[in-house]
Amino acid sequence: MGEMPGELGAGDYVEFLEAGVRADGEYHCAECGYGITIYARLPICPMCGGETWEQVDRRAAGRRPIPLRV
Repeated sequence: MGEMPGELGAGDYVEFLEAGVRADGEYHCAECGYGITIYARLPICPMCGGETWEQVDRRAAGRRPIPLRV
């Protein structure tokens, strides 16, 4: 069966980065989902104090939801 866009395949994985690591791009806190765009070292999450970040998939980030017709 084919994979849907944005789904992880058998060889795919999600990479998490720790606070203090230099990073460029958009990230979400793995604890609370708080989003940031950064071009420096990843901070401790200002919302929950989490220290693990997940990079936003740019392919999925630009997608808009398809409106439902009722």
